[in-house]
Amino acid sequence: MKTHALQAKLRSIDPVLRIGRVRKIFPTHIEADGPNVPLGALCMVEARSAAGRSSFRAEAVRIGEDNIILAPLDDGMPTFSGALVTACTEATSVPVGPAFLGRAVDALARPVDSLGVVRSQEHHPLGGSATTPLARTSPVEILETGLRAIDALLTLGKGQRVGIFSASGVGKTNLMTQIACQAKADVTIICLVGERGREIDAIWNHALDAKARARATLVAATSDQSAAMRVRAANYALALAEYWRGRGKHVLVLLDSMTRLAMAMREVGLAAGEPPTVRAYTPNVFAAIPKLVERCGAMKAGGAITAIMTVLSETDDVDDPVCELMKSLLDGHLVLSRSLAEQGHFPPIDVSRSISRQADGLVPAAQRRLALQILEWISLRESSRTLVDTGLYAKGANAAVDRALERHPEIVRFLKQDRGERMSIATAMTALARLASERSGHAA
Repeated sequence: MKTHALQAKLRSIDPVLRIGRVRKIFPTHIEADGPNVPLGALCMVEARSAAGRSSFRAEAVRIGEDNIILAPLDDGMPTFSGALVTACTEATSVPVGPAFLGRAVDALARPVDSLGVVRSQEHHPLGGSATTPLARTSPVEILETGLRAIDALLTLGKGQRVGIFSASGVGKTNLMTQIACQAKADVTIICLVGERGREIDAIWNHALDAKARARATLVAATSDQSAAMRVRAANYALALAEYWRGRGKHVLVLLDSMTRLAMAMREVGLAAGEPPTVRAYTPNVFAAIPKLVERCGAMKAGGAITAIMTVLSETDDVDDPVCELMKSLLDGHLVLSRSLAEQGHFPPIDVSRSISRQADGLVPAAQRRLALQILEWISLRESSRTLVDTGLYAKGANAAVDRALERHPEIVRFLKQDRGERMSIATAMTALARLASERSGHAA
């Protein structure tokens, strides 16, 4: 017998009124003597301002024997010592569903566009539904991005988890936005964590066309919002994606950026009293990020979440702790080059330092050999660059290097693509075959 929606709602409500009082107020968190709630639960904290009494949401980030630590979600903390803290009666689930398509919301499902409140009767656990490892499957279908440097040389699959790595100002967001417009997916979830407010407007209202917006949901938490709100934004975006995957859909999740998410987690961890470790990152960062990445992927029962996550490195060497952690967790990484970006080369992907761990199982062996031939020429050219630039290399000294240097201009033309230009994967593979041919020719 099917459970009525009202019955399900009633069963999710905690009938016990759980309360506490504020003890201490800090710039980033609040200490209270209650209520008795589990870790991650939401509470309402009494506030007082010139407009009168109100309340704001806060998340329990640490539970002690006689106190709890709360991280505010809403901006500002106009509370006071002795203020009432009340546990929210709703279960830890969030609204999801078709009503969110074409909408831009914050981490609490409140609209940040001008289209009014989003009304949905469907809910999904914020932390995700448990799945067993054997319920998952490796990608078997190619994700077509419309960018030949990716589709031909670094082929991605539906359900793959990929990182875009670079220091600031190299073009991660531009690349991510073009993929959002061109990649073939049933639903797109864009999550912007710690971004500037103007960039959210630029991406949603200007970079995406009407067709892309109609099948997308934007979840945004700007840099001026609380750390708990920024962390919640990522979890909420994945809850929306899991809802669609559970219905057999292919979902593309674009998360920008994992580094700012890790910084928000660090703020929450420090407020909860966790000890700082490498680069002052707290243990909760290294515990939470793997769980978040593992929520993505393809399922044997149907449906897949393809995740493309940007990672902001401290330097162009992309070797800081968050970068190293993400490389170990993901199924591939696209490393962007500052020197290519400065030359106006788009997309500025350094293909010799990038990898797709699923490419071998996605394309025929013959096509993969063509891609490896191009990658070999690029690698040979890079390894001999110093000798060539200083005039110490003599033509004829190494036939393989000579061939790589001869083909370099054609390879550069193949890898470059105008912003907004889309190439089908069939055309990209044809151009790749022509480029890898031993006969002298011109790239498409």
